[in-house]
Amino acid sequence: MSTMTENGISVCPRGEERYENFTMTLAPKRRKRLCQYDYRTEEGELFACVAETLDKCRQKRDEWLETLYK
Repeated sequence: MSTMTENGISVCPRGEERYENFTMTLAPKRRKRLCQYDYRTEEGELFACVAETLDKCRQKRDEWLETLYK
């Protein structure tokens, strides 16, 4: 059960981040570990992404924040 969503909707509170790692199976013996990430600004804007690591998710978030607040 996901702690990130309730009925398919992000439950990430304002000013916080939520993430969880999961394994995606691409073929019978081929798997890829990924991180699902949500971040909600204090104003309520939601950023969500999937990347290979938590650091890459945070890098994408930082790039998004730069464009959001220009």
